[in-house]
Amino acid sequence: MKDQHKNTLRHLSELISHNKHLEEENVQLQQQLEVVLRERDKYRALVMRNKLEEKEHAVPAHEPDVLKFKTATVLFADAEGFANISEEMDSGQLVDNLDAIFLELHRIIDKYELKNLKSIGDTVLSVGGIPHKNITNPIQVVLAAVEIQYYLNIINQSKQNHNVWKLRIGVHTGPLTATISGRKKINYDVKGESVNMATRIRSYCEQGQILISESTYELVKDLFQCEYHTRMPVKYKGDILLYYVKGIRPEYSLQHKAIIPNRAFSIRFGLIQFTDLQEMVLNKLERELPEHLYYHNIKHTIDVVTQAELIGLGEGVADDELLLLKTAALFHDTGHILGYDDHERFSTLIAREILPDYYYTQTQIERVCDLIMSTQMPPTPRNTLEEIMCDADLDYLGRSDMVPVSSLLYRELKEHKKIKSWNEWNRLQISFITKHQYYTKTALSLREVNKQKQIERIRKLLDSGEEE
Repeated sequence: MKDQHKNTLRHLSELISHNKHLEEENVQLQQQLEVVLRERDKYRALVMRNKLEEKEHAVPAHEPDVLKFKTATVLFADAEGFANISEEMDSGQLVDNLDAIFLELHRIIDKYELKNLKSIGDTVLSVGGIPHKNITNPIQVVLAAVEIQYYLNIINQSKQNHNVWKLRIGVHTGPLTATISGRKKINYDVKGESVNMATRIRSYCEQGQILISESTYELVKDLFQCEYHTRMPVKYKGDILLYYVKGIRPEYSLQHKAIIPNRAFSIRFGLIQFTDLQEMVLNKLERELPEHLYYHNIKHTIDVVTQAELIGLGEGVADDELLLLKTAALFHDTGHILGYDDHERFSTLIAREILPDYYYTQTQIERVCDLIMSTQMPPTPRNTLEEIMCDADLDYLGRSDMVPVSSLLYRELKEHKKIKSWNEWNRLQISFITKHQYYTKTALSLREVNKQKQIERIRKLLDSGEEE
C-alpha cells in the first residue's frame, strides 16, 4: 500500500509540475500573442494610413482638354432626301454603297488633315485647324469639299446609282471651342457659333453644291472660283453673304479642270503656309538655341528672312524661287541647336526632317539645303538665288545698325574663344569687309555706300588705337 501511495504522490507531483510548466508556457504564449496582436494593429494602422495618403495624393482622372481656336473652318454636309433614297434602293445595296462612299469621304478628309468629328447616317461634320492651329485651314477645307463633290459626281454618273448621291456642303470660318478627351482614342467635341453657322449655311445650299460664308470666301477667293448666292440673316450681326464654290481657278488647276491643284496652286499655298512654318521654327529656336548666341539668334533669322524676300523681289524672282529663299533663310542658322561649328550642315539636317511635313517636295528640299550651304564662309555663290541668299545673310554690313550688330557678333565670338580683343576684331573686320562684295544689284544699291563708310570708320579706329 505504501508503495502504491508513494507512486500516486509521485505521479500527482509530476502532474502538478507539468501543469505548472503548461501554465508558464501558456503565459509565454499569451505574451507572444499580445506582441503579435500589437504588431498586427500597428501594421493595420500603417496600411490604413498609407491608403489614406494614396487617396489624398492620387492622380485625378484624366480631364478633357478644352482649347479655344480663333480661326478654324467647319464643314457640315448631309445628303438631302436620304430617307426617300432608302425606300427606293435595296437595303443591302444601300448599306454597301454608303459604306464605300463614306470610306472615300474619310480618305479625302484625312488627306487634307481635317478632323472628322461625326459621320452618322447621311451627315458629315469635319473641322480644319484643330488640334494644331494653322493659317491654311480654310483652303484645305474647301479643297476637301471640292474633291468630295467631284467624287460624288463620278459616282452619280454610274448607271447603278441613277444620280441619287448628292451632298449639300456648308462651310464657315471663325472661332470655336474644342473639347479633346480620351487617351488611346482621341475624341473631339466642338462647340460655338462657327459650328452653328456651318449648319445653317448648309440649309441654304442646293444639292451637289458647296456654299461658304463671307469669312471663308475672303480667305480662299484668290484660289477658287466663287459666285455670290444670297444673304443669310444672323441675329445681332445682320446679313452675311454666301458664295457657291465652283472649283479651283483655271490658272491654279491641273489642265484647267477646276478640280486638281497644279504647281502654281502649291506655290501659292506654300507662301501662305510659310507663316505657320516660320512660327514653328522661331518657337523651336527660342526653346532650343544654346546660350551665348548674341548674334546668331532669332533676331538674325528674322532679319535674313526679311532681306531674302526684299532682295528676291527686287531681283524679280518667281514665286516658287521666293518660297525657297525664305525657307532657306528661316532654316539657315537652326543648326546652332546642334553645334556652333559646321552649323550650316546641321541646319540642312533639321530642314530635311521638318519640311516634308509642310508638303515640300524632295526637289524643293534639296534646293533649300543648297541655299543654306551657300552661306558658309567664305561665300561662293553659284547662281542668282545663292547670291541673294549670301547678300541677305551679310546685309548688316551695309546697314545703319552695323556697329551694334557687329558688337554682338564680337561678344559671341569672344564667348566661344574665337577672338581675343577689340583690336584683333577690328583688324579682322577690315580684312573681311574689304574683301566682301554684294552680288545682286538690289543689295549693291541699298548697302554698298554705307558699307564703305563702315570700312573708313573702322580704319580710323585702328589708326588712332582706340577701341569701341
